[in-house]
Amino acid sequence: MFKQSRNLVLASSIALALAATGAIAGDTASQDVTNARQETQIWTTYALSPHLRANDLKVSVENGKATLTGKVEEDVNKDLAKQIALGVNGIKDVDNQIVVQADYAPPARSSSRGYGESVDDATITAAVKSKLVWSKHTDGFTTNVDTKSGKVTLNGTADSSASKELAGQLALNTRGVSSVDNRLAVEGKKSVATDVKNSADKAGTGISDSWITTKVKSTYSYSTNVNGSDISVSTTNGVVTLTGKLDSGAERALAIELAKNVRGVKSVQSSGLTI
Repeated sequence: MFKQSRNLVLASSIALALAATGAIAGDTASQDVTNARQETQIWTTYALSPHLRANDLKVSVENGKATLTGKVEEDVNKDLAKQIALGVNGIKDVDNQIVVQADYAPPARSSSRGYGESVDDATITAAVKSKLVWSKHTDGFTTNVDTKSGKVTLNGTADSSASKELAGQLALNTRGVSSVDNRLAVEGKKSVATDVKNSADKAGTGISDSWITTKVKSTYSYSTNVNGSDISVSTTNGVVTLTGKLDSGAERALAIELAKNVRGVKSVQSSGLTI
């Protein structure tokens, strides 16, 4: 009887030990996955940042502590790297070993685009396409937009030379664009898509004021030379009212022109837009 009880105790102890070992292994594997996820999230944000992507930075994470190594040119970039790491969920501490070296030369860029550059180009392409669709003068164009290293190429058709020029201006005034190769061919007539839209407008299918307000604001946010955060936009029956204080007359004129170009806008009230 005593021997049997002893065997039961021994068996139970072994079972508990195995269970504990399994739990520890499971916890370790789970922590490894978390570490890897956090490292990837930090590195991806570095790759997307135009201030950090060129630097050869390395990240390792262990149990909520991120260790950063590499070189940057300025203290502000070192601090930015730290703040990005601290912003990742689960990171409680950062050992910032990044060295600030004033004469640091980032590694030579390869001929192929990096992850950050590819995302930048895709973002530019989407912004240019959106602005062309929202504009009353370019909506319905058959336009292909391609971006490489900030250089935009427009291919397709336009119904007039003026519309082609406007499309190029909208693209060039998009945030992140360095140049535009405007290859749009002037066909002298509107596309089927534009004819359908015009027919719908004549039939009384209107565009909502909220849609117009959103697109004007979005156009500002995508555009250079206009600080959209300084401009309040409201729309009533297609009439857009702009208010705010801008830095120059040129910025004010551009803000008004961009609003006028948005599809559905009947007129722009800009007396409240001052400099």
